[in-house]
Amino acid sequence: MELPAVMQAIAIAGAGGPEVLRLEERPVPRPDPAQVLIQVAYAGVNRPDVLQRLGHYPPPPGASDIPGLEVSGTVVAIGRDADETLLGREVCALVTGGGYAQYCLAHSAHCLPVPHGLPLAEAAALPETLFTVWHNVFERGWAKPGETLLVHGGTSGIGSMAIKLGKLFGLTVIVTCGSAAKCDAARALGADHAIPYRTQDFVEAVRAITDGQGVNLVLDMVAGSYTQRNLTCLADDGRLVTIAVLGGARAEIDMARLMVHRHTVTGSTLRARSDTFKALLADEIAHHAWPLVEDGSLRPAMDRIVPLAQAAEAHRRMEAGDHIGKIVLQVA
Repeated sequence: MELPAVMQAIAIAGAGGPEVLRLEERPVPRPDPAQVLIQVAYAGVNRPDVLQRLGHYPPPPGASDIPGLEVSGTVVAIGRDADETLLGREVCALVTGGGYAQYCLAHSAHCLPVPHGLPLAEAAALPETLFTVWHNVFERGWAKPGETLLVHGGTSGIGSMAIKLGKLFGLTVIVTCGSAAKCDAARALGADHAIPYRTQDFVEAVRAITDGQGVNLVLDMVAGSYTQRNLTCLADDGRLVTIAVLGGARAEIDMARLMVHRHTVTGSTLRARSDTFKALLADEIAHHAWPLVEDGSLRPAMDRIVPLAQAAEAHRRMEAGDHIGKIVLQVA
C-alpha cells in the first residue's frame, strides 16, 4: 500500500499538565531494517507516559518523542531484515515511544500476533503490562506455584495484570488499594485478598492473612517509605521487586533484618533495555503466556477507551487514580 506522507500524532508541547498534549501533524516514519510500521488502531496509556509528559522520563536515545509504549494495529510496511510474514497481519507491540499516533514503528521481534477473538482495543492494553509483570514477577521475582504475592496498586494496569497472571500461574495474590470500592474491584478481578491501605496498615494485614509467615514476593511501584515496610512483609527468603518510585527514590532499610531473613531486593525498568533483551522476553511470553491469551484465559482489565484527540482527558483520569484497569486511546 502507498503510505501517506504525514499523520496525526499527540505531541508534548512542554513539560506540564495534561493540557500540554497537542494533536499535530508529523511525518509518517519509515522502518529501519529490523523494524515494522504499524497502522495504529489503539494505543495503551501508561504511567510512564504521564511521567514523560511531566518531564521526568525522557525517551531513550533514538526513540520517538511521541508518547505511547504499546499499540495494536496492522503491519503496513517492513524493513528488509524484518519477518516478512508480519506484513498485513494484525499485531500488538511493545514500543519505545510513538504509540499516540496513526503510524508507529516497532521492532519486528517485539510484536505478538493478535489472536482471533481478541479485540484490538484489548490487544493494545497487553504488551506493556504483560512484559513488565512477566519479567518482574516470574523472571526477577522467581515466583513459583503455591507462593504468595503482594502487589501494590491492585486496580492499576500493572496491578490488574499481576492479579490475573498470578492466579493463572498458581499464586495467592494479595493487593493494596486506595478504597473499599477498589478492593471490591480487585477481588472481582481475582485477588484473594485486598487491603484498603488508607485505613488499614498493610504490614499488619499481611501478617494476619499469612498467619505471621509473610509473603514470598512483593511487586512494588511506590518505593520510598514503603521499602522497609515491604521487607517486613516478606517471609524468609522473600523477594522485593521494585518497578517504580512513586513514593520517592530513596529508602532506609534494616540490613541486619535483611541478612537474618535472607531477603533479596531487586528492580528493573523496561523502556531502555536493549532490543535483544526485549526480543528474548517477547519470545518467552509467546511460549508461556500468549497461549493463555489465545485461548481466552487472559484478558486485560479495561477501564475505558478514549479518542486520540482526547489524550489529555485520558491522562487526567490516570492521574486522578479513578481508573480500574487499562485506559486505551482509539486511533483508527
